[in-house]
Amino acid sequence: MSRVRVVVTIGPKTDNPTALRAMREAGMDAVRLNGSHADLAWHAQSIALLREVAPEVPIIFDIPGRKVRIGPLEGELAITAGETVTMASGERHGSAARSVPITTPDVHSQLRMGDLVLADGGALRFSVTEVSDTRIRCRAETSGTLRAGKGIHFPSASHEEQPLTERDRQMIDFARARGVDFVGISFVNSAKEIQSVREFIGGSTPRILAKVETRRAMENLDEVIAVSDAVMIDRGDLSMETCLERVALFQKRILSVAKAAGKPVIVATEMLQSMVEHPYPTQAEVSDITNAVLDGASAIMLSDETTIGNFPTETVAVMRRVADAVSMHLQTVLDQQQPISPENVPQAMRDAIVLLCRRSPVTKIVAITMSGYAARMVAACMPRQPILAVSHDRATARSLNLLAGTEGIYVEIPFSRTSTDHVARCLKQLWELGKLVDDDLILVTSVGYPKSGNRMNLIQMHKLADLRQSLKWGRSRSSSCASERTLSRHGV
Repeated sequence: MSRVRVVVTIGPKTDNPTALRAMREAGMDAVRLNGSHADLAWHAQSIALLREVAPEVPIIFDIPGRKVRIGPLEGELAITAGETVTMASGERHGSAARSVPITTPDVHSQLRMGDLVLADGGALRFSVTEVSDTRIRCRAETSGTLRAGKGIHFPSASHEEQPLTERDRQMIDFARARGVDFVGISFVNSAKEIQSVREFIGGSTPRILAKVETRRAMENLDEVIAVSDAVMIDRGDLSMETCLERVALFQKRILSVAKAAGKPVIVATEMLQSMVEHPYPTQAEVSDITNAVLDGASAIMLSDETTIGNFPTETVAVMRRVADAVSMHLQTVLDQQQPISPENVPQAMRDAIVLLCRRSPVTKIVAITMSGYAARMVAACMPRQPILAVSHDRATARSLNLLAGTEGIYVEIPFSRTSTDHVARCLKQLWELGKLVDDDLILVTSVGYPKSGNRMNLIQMHKLADLRQSLKWGRSRSSSCASERTLSRHGV
């Protein structure tokens, strides 16, 4: 099993069964849909297609939030250094040849002469020369291209905590109704914003992926990660909202904090950007992927490479090969390290699991989990053994496929709060499905007699053949066909 996950953004070049199957074969583990582009009808069709072609793959629906974007243009607008461009705040269409509509209605009120404006991923820079009514007059400091729908940044503008907009609510409702696994919340500033989203969702799904891309998010990093289910490092927006020189340092800090909290992190933006137009990567891009994996990324993401790029399948394959090569090296290093000192019972259990897996011939880890907590904590330590994360909640099982080195498996088995009988039943079903074989030495972790604060308190180790004989499972897997049909119906 490949440990580091490859997240693929779907777009015009890949929104078809042939491309999706090819990318899945090449190493695609999760899919992202960017809510900033296309309409909800297109996204609904894409979700339906994904559930048909790759039902076990978790889907992330990225909600744009307050990001300022360029409105409709008549084609691309080439900008030359030194020329003047007028940005129309809140307008939907440009009213003059060099007038550029931007989507946010009040950003002009926060700007002053001399303020910096960034577009085209930061390559295109403007300075504000005049603000009049809702119009922002700018001088281009560099040359580049403006495109409809692309983000535009005003680093000096304030970003206060904002309630969910009607558009945000509509998109979250859409994601919830279609069984999306994660909603990506853009430009998060604080835990309070995440909690407001969770209250609006009103349940455990979809799970919340916090996009860390602002200065305030970095200031409140521990609390943001604590209340999120997963994290994305959007390096493009983060570099423009903070400073380019520190983005790599921010990335390392985010990964460190998230690892301690047992939260998966996706590293995103321009990881293989050259492969939009070329069938091979640069050495710098390979180094970028390498460092993200070495620092503990659970997943690495492709954007333009697989939405509009000419070589989407090749790009996924390159990212898969690099990530796997680094993971093999990293495993050797991790095997030589001692676990950190535990701070509480779940962390002590996690460290004990890691030590057992590195000091004994364990072949597979089975995490039997209601919420996914046990699987997250173990996956964060990157054991060499594959993790089989078993849950009786279908959405939880599918979402666990985002974790490093983890396969989420749904079972129709009630989890008891007054006994541990369900543990043996889950192991038997894994054996029936062929996920466990007689030669396996398995380490099982679960929670017994759960109450508030009582999590991940059981560890068992079994030679599968001995366990099978003790529990009289027999030698036949005749019941597996029915089990496999049950799991297939539920998209696992």
